[in-house]
Amino acid sequence: MNTIDFLEFNLKETRRRSEIVWNSIPEDKLNWKPDEDAMTCIEMVRHVLEAEHYYCLAIKNRASIENFDSPFDKRPFISIKDELDFAEPYHRQFINSLQFFSSEDLENIKIDRSDEGYIRSLGDMLMRIAYHEAVHTGQLLDYLRTMGVPRPKIWD
Repeated sequence: MNTIDFLEFNLKETRRRSEIVWNSIPEDKLNWKPDEDAMTCIEMVRHVLEAEHYYCLAIKNRASIENFDSPFDKRPFISIKDELDFAEPYHRQFINSLQFFSSEDLENIKIDRSDEGYIRSLGDMLMRIAYHEAVHTGQLLDYLRTMGVPRPKIWD
């Protein structure tokens, strides 16, 4: 396995485990949130899926997207399955795009997100995408605990 393969594996494993958690959220709890300032369960799932699409475009652009026109906007929240089905082509495009990069690209390509206060290497950005998803998956596990809903085992 080369470095790109490891990064792809990490992203796929993160998504696999996220989906286990996401699919364990009872339908009647999709709009639950711990407080008024928090995202609901389904909003957090969409946030992760939409962010991945945004990051894919930012990587392609080598910078933040000034006027991000999200395909996720204006879609009603229906179900986790609906969110995953809608996001699948964007996720596949993102994962497939990794094969166009070399190990050298991971260090040499810079993604300028000065508007957010940083410029990162491609490799760093790819790791942060998985980390972003993992953090929100952890938040959802905490949501499930707080709701008193059984939590799935994601450490297989």
